[in-house]
Amino acid sequence: MRNSPFWWIFLGFMLLIDLYFFQAVRVLTHSAGPRTRLWIHSGYWILSVAAILMLILLPYLHIDKQARLAKSTLFSMIAGIFIAKLIASLFFLIDDLRRGLQWAGTRLFPSSREVGAAALAGEGITRSAFLSWAGMLAGSGLFGTLIYGFGNKHRYQVKRLKLNYPNLPEAFRGTKIIHISDIHSGSFTDKEAVMKGVQKILHERPDLILFTGDLVNNTAPEMEDYMDVFDKLEAPMGVYSTLGNHDYGDYVHWDSPEQKAENLERLKQVHAELGWRLLMNEHVVLEKGGQQIALLGIENWSAKARFPKYGDLQRAHTGTDNYTFKILMSHDPSHWRAEVMEKYPDIDLMLAGHTHGMQFGVEIPGLKWSPVQYVYNEWAGLYEKDRQKLYVNRGFGFIGYPGRVGILPEITLIELV
Repeated sequence: MRNSPFWWIFLGFMLLIDLYFFQAVRVLTHSAGPRTRLWIHSGYWILSVAAILMLILLPYLHIDKQARLAKSTLFSMIAGIFIAKLIASLFFLIDDLRRGLQWAGTRLFPSSREVGAAALAGEGITRSAFLSWAGMLAGSGLFGTLIYGFGNKHRYQVKRLKLNYPNLPEAFRGTKIIHISDIHSGSFTDKEAVMKGVQKILHERPDLILFTGDLVNNTAPEMEDYMDVFDKLEAPMGVYSTLGNHDYGDYVHWDSPEQKAENLERLKQVHAELGWRLLMNEHVVLEKGGQQIALLGIENWSAKARFPKYGDLQRAHTGTDNYTFKILMSHDPSHWRAEVMEKYPDIDLMLAGHTHGMQFGVEIPGLKWSPVQYVYNEWAGLYEKDRQKLYVNRGFGFIGYPGRVGILPEITLIELV
């Protein structure tokens, strides 16, 4: 990534945004004294250049596990400042376009110059200054919310819902399922906070626990410090799991294909040592009160081109025809619309994760929004089509940005009724 042309193009774009943003800084400081302007302008460029240099150097810094949070926080702050500048620049662009059109108008209609000048003289604040301040406020507001979100990464919320199925065997009515996803243990640095999340799960006394992938960020050793946390998860009907896109080590440079394969095998062993039954394109039969349902679990399968299709639902589904109720664990929610709905109408409930709700959005009564919805049709919560249902968990952990804004880490409690 750091040696790719795209990376250097991106850094160049950052510099252009800095130059463009600086023009607004000059507009807003033109009435300040020379010394004040010097301090503001110098401080702006010192911080801007330092941010770009830090982005260049970060990939080369080999730091220990204890410093991971500091590194990801620093990266997120740099990214947040850039996004804030980008949003503010949209306001500046509106003003530049307005002034450009005004300039063109005065050239085409010379008589309009006096009218424009008179209107400008009557303004308490020029439109340029107003839009510049508006851009600054919008950008700083966004950056402030990202800083606030650092404190939300362990604010685990329990989402409770009851799902009604006429074809559910009577013995399974009232069954409580805990659904979690996207632990991303490689991002954790606060063991005590994570343990509180696990205790919340145990407090619900579920009959069954289902985990839908992304146990780690990249490598199996990321779980070493958290084995004695997640091995506490247990339920009378068992704990079952699947793999997500991050579990395969696809985002790491390996010395050999064999090394990558060994990492995956080690991760499978981690699931077993936790006491979890990892489902790899297969199904198991769950029994309760002499009645049975089928639980299917597949490897990662995505309809998005940049994510792999390791999963084989046909293989997992084979042999389940005699079971009237079926639950599918599949990490990526795009699988539901692309294959499950189309080819497997007898799958009653699919559980997924993957999106994290982008760890940024708004969820209030009457409004549910996140930028991720422009990529995924189903990205958080419950979705229904005819008799089939999909639930997308917002993720237990986090990756990249070490925080959450509006979309909190989730523990889902599903009761079958």
